[in-house]
Amino acid sequence: MSRIFILTPKERRHKRIRAKISGTKEMPRLCVFKSNKFIYAQIIDDDAGKTLASFTSAGMKAKSKLEQAKEVGVGIAKKAIETGIKTVVFDRSGYLYAGKIKALADSAREAGLKF
Repeated sequence: MSRIFILTPKERRHKRIRAKISGTKEMPRLCVFKSNKFIYAQIIDDDAGKTLASFTSAGMKAKSKLEQAKEVGVGIAKKAIETGIKTVVFDRSGYLYAGKIKALADSAREAGLKF
């Protein structure tokens, strides 16, 4: 008996994106994940399989989700620049490039990260 796996549109987009995007030591991958409560960002070197920097909105106090996303963008950019990373590849993880994801990306760019 075989199982049929039906992918959601987000899963299909994520699979398509990850087939093309990979992070290296020179240009790591900025990966974004959002849950119902928080938003997370990681900078990953896929060749070594290591997370180089990460930032989350988990400890932030009662702000709107959009403001939290902007702060996560600034925070991950600061951590990346501290570790010597200036250029990354943006991985939106199948999420549409709008709202919180766009706010995070724009604020990371404004804070000095290039992608």
